[in-house]
Amino acid sequence: MTTLPSSFSIDNVIARIDLAVTASDHDAICQQIKTALQEATRDGRLTLDEAMVTPVEDGYGRHLLHRDPEDRYTVVVMCWGPGQGTPIHDHAGMWCVECVVQGKIRVDSYRLIEEPGGDRVRFEKEADVIAGVGEAGALIPPFEYHVIENPFDEVAVTMHVYGGEMEFCHIFRPEEEGSDCYRRETKGLSYTA
Repeated sequence: MTTLPSSFSIDNVIARIDLAVTASDHDAICQQIKTALQEATRDGRLTLDEAMVTPVEDGYGRHLLHRDPEDRYTVVVMCWGPGQGTPIHDHAGMWCVECVVQGKIRVDSYRLIEEPGGDRVRFEKEADVIAGVGEAGALIPPFEYHVIENPFDEVAVTMHVYGGEMEFCHIFRPEEEGSDCYRRETKGLSYTA
């Protein structure tokens, strides 16, 4: 039986991700990263800088924690104040593992059911999950459409490992209230200062 350390450093996590990204396929990479993040965040053993766990007023905070020098992945920490969230979005064809570090979040997954033309798409909601500290999931295209939100009264913090540098994503806005038709928009991404 392996004894886990009482605390995890970011360096420990990065070393495990470096090893994981040498796996043969995205499923194996994501599973190994998921396990590493779950073990590191279980029971609050991973500590992050105060700036990364402090909400920002104009939307969720998005902080670069680590960029692989070989451009195989990036690690991003997101801080979600109460009521903050995303629209339906994708990861622009990039795999991702997401893990809760603090608090709780809700993730709603969607299935693309039709692309009628242009920037119009139709989605069907597949599932919603409430995830707490140490819980993680993987998004591997084409199964990448989702919403992340913090509907709770406490701050939530998540860690995301992307299969590269995610400079943009597509967000999907409903054409009208209650419709399953959405308009695709490209959104540039940046980091919180």
